Amino acid sequence: MARRLGLFLIGLLVVLHYQIWIAPDGLRQWVRLGRMVSSQAADNEALAERNDVLAAEVRDLKQGLEAVEERARRELGMVGEGETFYQFVHKPDDKRPSRR
Repeated sequence: MARRLGLFLIGLLVVLHYQIWIAPDGLRQWVRLGRMVSSQAADNEALAERNDVLAAEVRDLKQGLEAVEERARRELGMVGEGETFYQFVHKPDDKRPSRR
């Protein structure tokens, strides 16, 4: 009886070691999944920061017209009533030798 139990336990140990070290779902899979989790955690952190920035922008747009006005000036080039828009255009410098 003790001999059978010993053989059974040794067989069980061999099977378990096979599953841990050699089987496709063993240690290699566990290490690969750990790397994937780390990578996903970094991606999630970057996306959370982006969400915070967007949430702050939404809050600004909801709270007052200053943010809306700033965005209209910056992105759409709008000018307020009674304001004058000046645009300075730089002429190319004729004194520089041309590269040929």
